[in-house]
Amino acid sequence: MAAKYTPAPRTGDDSKQKPVRLQTFSGANGLDEEAQRHTDDEGDVDGQTANSTQDKPKLRNLFFDDGKRRIDFILAWTIDHKRPETARQARQVFEENLIKEGLELEYDTRGRDVNFVKVHAPFDVLKRYADILKLRMPMKMILAEQHMKEKYSDWEEDDFGLIVNRTRTSNNNVASKTPLPSVGARLWNNTIQLVRKFMVPFHYDETVLPTVSRSYSCPYSSSREYLFEIPENKDEYFSKAIRSWIVDYILRRQSFNVSNSKTFSFGIKKMLSDGFYSAAYPLHEGHWKAGSANNARKVLFDHWANWTNCLKFQPIDYIRFYFGEKIALYFAWLGFYTLMLVPATVVGLAVFFYGLGIMSTNIASKELCDPHNNITMCPLCDARCPYWKLSDACSHAKASRIFDNGATVFFAIFMSLWGTLFLEFWKRKEATIQYKWDLTTFVQEEEPPRPEYLSKLENWQIFKMNPVTGIQEPHLPFWKRRFPIFLASYSIMLFLAAIAVTAVIGVIAYRVSMLAALQLIPQHVSSNSTVVATTAGLIYENASLVTTVTAALINLAIIIILNVIYGHLAFWLTDWECLRTQSEYDNSITIKLFALQFVNYFCSIFYIAFFKGQFVGRPGKYRTIFGGRQEECEAGGCLIELCIQLAIIMVGKQLIQNNFIEIVVPKLIKLVKRKCSKETREQKLAKTPWEKDYILAPAESMSLFYEYLEMVLQFGFLTIFCAAFPLAPLFALLNNIVEIRVDANKFTTHLRRPLAEKSANIGIWYSVLYGISRIAIISNAFIIALTSEFIPRLVYTSRYSPDESLSGYINFTMAYFNTSDFAPSDRPKDIHLGVISMCRYKDFRNPPWEDPEYRRSTAFWHVLAARLAFVVVFENVVVVITSLISWLIPDVPTILKEQIHREAYITNEIVLKTELRRAQGEDLNSLGGAHLSDENLRYSPHHSEDIELKKRSPSTGKSKSGSQIYI
Repeated sequence: MAAKYTPAPRTGDDSKQKPVRLQTFSGANGLDEEAQRHTDDEGDVDGQTANSTQDKPKLRNLFFDDGKRRIDFILAWTIDHKRPETARQARQVFEENLIKEGLELEYDTRGRDVNFVKVHAPFDVLKRYADILKLRMPMKMILAEQHMKEKYSDWEEDDFGLIVNRTRTSNNNVASKTPLPSVGARLWNNTIQLVRKFMVPFHYDETVLPTVSRSYSCPYSSSREYLFEIPENKDEYFSKAIRSWIVDYILRRQSFNVSNSKTFSFGIKKMLSDGFYSAAYPLHEGHWKAGSANNARKVLFDHWANWTNCLKFQPIDYIRFYFGEKIALYFAWLGFYTLMLVPATVVGLAVFFYGLGIMSTNIASKELCDPHNNITMCPLCDARCPYWKLSDACSHAKASRIFDNGATVFFAIFMSLWGTLFLEFWKRKEATIQYKWDLTTFVQEEEPPRPEYLSKLENWQIFKMNPVTGIQEPHLPFWKRRFPIFLASYSIMLFLAAIAVTAVIGVIAYRVSMLAALQLIPQHVSSNSTVVATTAGLIYENASLVTTVTAALINLAIIIILNVIYGHLAFWLTDWECLRTQSEYDNSITIKLFALQFVNYFCSIFYIAFFKGQFVGRPGKYRTIFGGRQEECEAGGCLIELCIQLAIIMVGKQLIQNNFIEIVVPKLIKLVKRKCSKETREQKLAKTPWEKDYILAPAESMSLFYEYLEMVLQFGFLTIFCAAFPLAPLFALLNNIVEIRVDANKFTTHLRRPLAEKSANIGIWYSVLYGISRIAIISNAFIIALTSEFIPRLVYTSRYSPDESLSGYINFTMAYFNTSDFAPSDRPKDIHLGVISMCRYKDFRNPPWEDPEYRRSTAFWHVLAARLAFVVVFENVVVVITSLISWLIPDVPTILKEQIHREAYITNEIVLKTELRRAQGEDLNSLGGAHLSDENLRYSPHHSEDIELKKRSPSTGKSKSGSQIYI
């Protein structure tokens, strides 16, 4: 979007100087279009310049050889040895059509392996397509002043950036101040101001990146050009992002076939797919390394992507200027999500420290750890495992109390509300962004068929007219062609999901066998070495912990391997489905990859949370699978094991798959390439900007898909199992702080400049997030009811405890078993504890001296009823509260609705009155690009940088540097 920049006031009358047009970053870094003309290539490899004797580094050559026409796009091609004449003819036809469309081309064919076509869009072409595409462009501020000053003379921006009526007329028609706000409103405003003051150290440097505010805009019309602020140098009117977007729009619609026999031989994507071009991309503004000439890319790196800014807010508007709305919207969402993690982290840490505080003081833990209670437990496996003392599980039980306490319920409810508030506040934030970026009326254009779709159906005989475009397109009958493929595709997906379940079963078998093996350590380890004996004893005492951790690590390794397999197969299945448009393709691959990775990551966690220890049976009559006993929960419960599993998979995924692969691997690849490269320094310096950008990795359309998928899975870890791991928000926050800079670094330094695509929202991912937040409510209800000890403790204190305390709770949860009832083959062979006539096990069953023996006791049914009641109450209460919150919080802020309606009205009035003046013969060109210099007289209808986060200097609408940018 075009923008204008008012420089910071210096001395004297300089503060009233005429504002100059900002071309993306020209006001921010002191560079303008003229400064970049008539320059050689900057040659700033590794931060150096081609001429090291010069103090000032050269700017990047972004123009044709004449130094006047800007390069808006680059087309690269290599010699096609298989069909050179076909490729040459296709390029020739395509480029001739581009010239007919008005684009200007210049060639760089210096006998190298790669040849380049430089594309320039003249102002007339840009103006024509801005009219066709109805791009919203800024209007002259003087028009708004002339037409609206009288009507809105009493309106101004208040201390919070909202446009309010400055005066009111009382009953006696005397102007009076607006009534004082309520106490609650004043308290809320003071809280907001306090939060803003606290956030000041986290803001980026506004002297370099001034505040961007919105100005009036309306759809561009070449017949009403007098409404728009067009500078003297017309090439500066359209931003570089818009220029490349318009050029890409033209490239996607030009034919490359002489005859009309092939209807779908058109578009740059089809040419790239057919290999006629090897790449198509806009140029980066310059180099990003230290010592390079100042440019938009370097400014973004220094003040956004650099690791020194990891605790700073993001300059979202400048990201949009450079990369376009789609990428900027992703970073806005990621930044908002990261900010929302702060309160979740604070509450999670509070719950964790509360658990640490009661870990040793809990009555139940003291009873379990007291060796004088002399509770002998039944063996953990048949025959080979010995009897053991309950006090041996002391450390495990204490650790379990950290996460299994009353605060867990509060945290689960809090995270359910947090998930809803996050989604609702994001909708408001998104609405604000849409308004500020002129996306409120954005409609995605009708998508053409995918090149891959057309290639597969090149010889297809069945055609159907597209009801929108009227073009005859290849048609795949649903029941004969599509349904069988979809059925087979999703059947294969079920099979792939079954593989993940099978892997979990294998890990379960490992845990059972490993735990049984570790129980035999005292019998088989006999050494005179103190170190060996101590180590063996330590492993034996922590057999459960060792088994849990190693099994989780094995599971993590399997998950990473399966993810690679799933990724390739998901794309193969989606290609097989032969979907028509890119949106259909993206939605299909999103569903497949998310479903497969969701099963892969969460399958083992769901098993521990809801199935482990629930169907074990009892001593003497254990339920078996494939001849082996099922796993049992430890004396402290399964919640601590669930916590360990969740922590290892979540943190391991972030460290290995996210940070290692995204940070370390690219650096290693770059290091290897540098070592293997035979290019001399002079050869590197001689490369043109388009050659340097060509070497970078292509910015593929699926780049953002993986970033969203990564964060959505993390959101699942946070919300679905938050009751088991209150530290999850902390690890997510730390990861996201790193993730923002990793992604920013990738886009600014490692990838070619992406096309500045437009997007009004985050697409299907919002629906996925909403679905996860609903699943989380059910999941946490069952985790608290079934996996934690919260409900049994509650039942015991309210019904069975004589003094309503937890004294005697451990004995309450332990059932008795007569060891003489063991089958001879199952009776323990190790009797180092002596002859045991009665052992205990964790369950609610009748003792052997009651009839019927070993049947479910009354306490079991009381606890079960309480668990089911808790699930019903928890789910309904949380659902009602979250639904009420969703209903109370409007998707679009009220002040924003008023602002949208006001702007539509004012814009219409401006157009009508200006047209009337034009019809009356007034010279509208005399308005030129004039601006008001008297800030006190200017009606300021522009929206604040963020309705939710008010302006820092509301009285003047200026940033710290005294400058302001309007878009």
